[in-house]
Amino acid sequence: MATLLDRFRLDNQVAVVTGGARGIGLAIATALAEAGARVVLADRDPEAGERSAAHLRGLGLAAEFHPLDVTRPEQAEALAQALEQVDVLVNNAGICRNTPALETPDEEWRLVFEVNVHGVFWCSRAFGRRMVAQRRGSIVNIASMSGRIVNKPQPQAAYNASKAAVIHLTKSLAAELAPFGVRVNAISPGYIGTEMTRRGLETPEWRRDWLGLTPLGRLGEPAEVASCALFLASEASSYLTGSELVVDGGYTVW
Repeated sequence: MATLLDRFRLDNQVAVVTGGARGIGLAIATALAEAGARVVLADRDPEAGERSAAHLRGLGLAAEFHPLDVTRPEQAEALAQALEQVDVLVNNAGICRNTPALETPDEEWRLVFEVNVHGVFWCSRAFGRRMVAQRRGSIVNIASMSGRIVNKPQPQAAYNASKAAVIHLTKSLAAELAPFGVRVNAISPGYIGTEMTRRGLETPEWRRDWLGLTPLGRLGEPAEVASCALFLASEASSYLTGSELVVDGGYTVW
């Protein structure tokens, strides 16, 4: 007899995770693979991607690496065409630059939006077409609490604006794709213990505010984001679309 926990299973499904070679992306890929999915690590770093895929296979999980630069729509289209099926897409690839707004070069602003917003759209369009044809699928966009609030003390106007765009893009795609059986949701992490975040903690002022303004008083772990991604990817969340899970240790309650 099927149980509630069975709704979290992803057996016989294919899940694509962009930026899946490390950090939150790799944690999400691991969780989806543990739930039975064949995971595709799509990343522009072939060395890290191959290494991470081999690591997952060493754990007895189904994983493979495919090179993908999310800023190149033709690459997203090619990968979508190369895969026989796509049931889950996690748009995780993203970048952040801590430059004061009035000092931000044009090329830096454009790059942040190319990766964080355009990349999410290019991949959602390419893989979403495949899901619409299948009449099923789940897209999970990794946004950020920075799309809802302004972080302090570090300046990051481009990042904040790009993640706000991802949140609203999620809602827009959810409304359009729901009639075709495709759900679209977002996760907005707070400060998660990735390599990039831990580097930021080396600045005393940043550490004071980041942890002091987080009610739980600690960084989150990539696995704590990954478990939410598994929920949104699976049938456990079958009545959720256009939703945003804020995973921030309470930071945005203030």
